[in-house]
Amino acid sequence: MSIDNIRIGDKLIGKGQPAFIIAEAGVNHNGDVALALNLIKEAKKAGADCVKFQTFKADRIVTQTSPKASYQLKTTDKDESQFDMLKQLELSLEDYDLILQECERQNILFLSTPYNEEDADFLNNLGVKAFKVASGQFVEYPFLKYLASFGKPLILSTGMCTEEEVIQTMEFLRGVDSEIILLQCTTNYPSLIEDSNINAMVSMGRNLNVTIGYSDHVTNNYACFSAVALGARVIEKHFTLDTSMPGPDHSSSLNPEQFKELVEGVRQVEKSLGLETKSPTEAEKKNTYGMRRSMIVNKDLRKGHTLGEDDIGFKRPMNGLSPTKYYEVIGKELACDIKTDEPITQDAIEW
Repeated sequence: MSIDNIRIGDKLIGKGQPAFIIAEAGVNHNGDVALALNLIKEAKKAGADCVKFQTFKADRIVTQTSPKASYQLKTTDKDESQFDMLKQLELSLEDYDLILQECERQNILFLSTPYNEEDADFLNNLGVKAFKVASGQFVEYPFLKYLASFGKPLILSTGMCTEEEVIQTMEFLRGVDSEIILLQCTTNYPSLIEDSNINAMVSMGRNLNVTIGYSDHVTNNYACFSAVALGARVIEKHFTLDTSMPGPDHSSSLNPEQFKELVEGVRQVEKSLGLETKSPTEAEKKNTYGMRRSMIVNKDLRKGHTLGEDDIGFKRPMNGLSPTKYYEVIGKELACDIKTDEPITQDAIEW
């Protein structure tokens, strides 16, 4: 595995590259392909690099009597099973042809999360450029091995995982052909900002020598901004046309206006990071003359005078010797007369 730039489609992900921003449309199409196509259009308008869906068949994910997750009980019919809910959120195989066509029209990258080998085969045949793995599948070694066999980048969310589980999964994946991007994630919808734990993302990147990112479920964008500032190369956030729509994920998603604010905020954070080398900007260089002080004399002094500490002051502008030369000029003789407040220049000193 490498932490050098990873290519997904026409995007490079890694150090020195803009954060790769994923609009997680997920199941926010509510099983309606027309809504899915609108999500693609709006994701592009909002500035996302990628729009991601979820590819599954309900009978391959859950049992027919599987209860809903606690957050799903809050946002959907409590009397409905998780199976029945997911069944309504499936997209047909034909729907994906329309989705791919729209992504191509909008020039936005298509990704989708598979949940089984059949889903992975289907997406691979569609030409998907990478596989995004949901947090729930992070510890499913046979599935990860199967995805890695395609040789495409794997974007892995780590929600619900302990540090030990992350280490074990990464050890299992060592030596695979796929490049790995590891996302810090908190599996709760919505999640509290104090549960974001962005520092865990940083430590995973450092300790595991892996490209890092952040999958966010917080209702605001502050955690995403801090993640980018601390080195996230990928940002993923749920995306919907309307947060009040029925469905499990709408209420914890961003609408188009909010997602645009996320993208703009991330790009501003990236601009603020600048270079790793400390150096003055061009604007600062222009301000140096008026803002820095140079050494001046506090009184009229004659040629041949030996400069002492009481003779020297510091005043703007920077038109004489820098204060960094202070201890070098103490004890030196003047090469000319200097009047009060005049700068001490290089030529004014008998070196």
